Amino acid sequence: MPDVQGLVNEFVNLLKKREIEGSQATAKQTAELLRSVISHQRVPHANQATALINAVRAVGEQIIDANPIELAVGNIVRRVLYIIREEHLSLVTDAMAGYGMSAASDEEDDVERDDYPALSAAAVAAAARRTLRPPSLHTLLEDVTDSAALTPIPSSAGDSEGKSRSVEKGEKGTRGRKLKHDVIEAVNELIQDITSFHEQIAEQAVEHIHQNEVILTLGSSKTVFEFLCAAKEKKRSFRVFVAEGAPRYQGHILAKELAARGLQTTVIADSATFAMISRVNMVIVGAHAVMANGGVIAPIGLHMVALAAHRHAVPFVVLAGSHKLCPLYPHNPQVLLNELRSPSELLDFGEFSDLMDSATGVGSLHVVNPAFDYVPPNLVSLFITDTGGHNPSYMYRLIADYYSADDLVMKQKPTTGN
Repeated sequence: MPDVQGLVNEFVNLLKKREIEGSQATAKQTAELLRSVISHQRVPHANQATALINAVRAVGEQIIDANPIELAVGNIVRRVLYIIREEHLSLVTDAMAGYGMSAASDEEDDVERDDYPALSAAAVAAAARRTLRPPSLHTLLEDVTDSAALTPIPSSAGDSEGKSRSVEKGEKGTRGRKLKHDVIEAVNELIQDITSFHEQIAEQAVEHIHQNEVILTLGSSKTVFEFLCAAKEKKRSFRVFVAEGAPRYQGHILAKELAARGLQTTVIADSATFAMISRVNMVIVGAHAVMANGGVIAPIGLHMVALAAHRHAVPFVVLAGSHKLCPLYPHNPQVLLNELRSPSELLDFGEFSDLMDSATGVGSLHVVNPAFDYVPPNLVSLFITDTGGHNPSYMYRLIADYYSADDLVMKQKPTTGN
């Protein structure tokens, strides 16, 4: 796949150079890349789903390593792997159910039909899972418990058995093409969801923002902007305090955009959050990622805002699309919670160059500029996603609907012998 590998290399370079800004753009481009990988991947007559999973995992490891702090990349890779597994399971279930129905119709004796029942849905699901899962003690035990359910259905004659084998061979290629088609269609739906999640979240604004309220936010977030503007369009009259979000001061950009849309906007310093929080009715912020425990990786300064809101019993609401829901926990070793940005955002080099040793480049002054804060789940009041509002304690269950447990660890550790 020379063309696809070129796309992968180009995307890896963009991630390494941090040239893709924002989780939405990163997630969308990741999904589009994986769609190209799937469409160009040749699938064998057997184990089509395994071939697609291996191809996606191989590309996923490269792009995740390129920028580990951008968790949206890993989220989309795992979402696509989950889509492949679900579409494969659906095809296998339909095929096995059809085979059971045709075999039962060939039986002329009703008693004999009762002696050899068709495959149960649980047995079909277990058989499909075993084809996608490496051998383990758990799967071996599954084989023992499910073997009773996988009772073979006898054929009425030898020629019918040979006929079924030839039909099965012909259906394998068709099923492989249908699997790719169904997976690509599902990935297209995922891309559409990533593109339109702002609108889906903004539709819920009128349910949470009420007349004459004071809203506090920090920095700049397109999701927050669309959410507040949607409430304004529903004739809600409210005021917005925008903490400027030092050191990048993205709050200045959001404040100008809100004022241009006719919202009453006040810019405050980050350090004034505790002084102003008593006048605030609700804190509404965006997120970089939402972890499986309900914790939030957010722009720097939001932990301080969350503490102020918690101290004054002000609701702390987080807006996040489903592509930001990460199935990992903060303590997982593959999770990188933070990165350091350029010191020039805090101090110009010319201001402290005289404090540096020109020979070694080391001086007594050090500048640390972290990009993100971690907000624990006990400080969050509500999550609003494109699927509705959810409590922090429910996030692990919501996240489980999007990912498979087999895909949480993307890079398997190599086994070493003695």
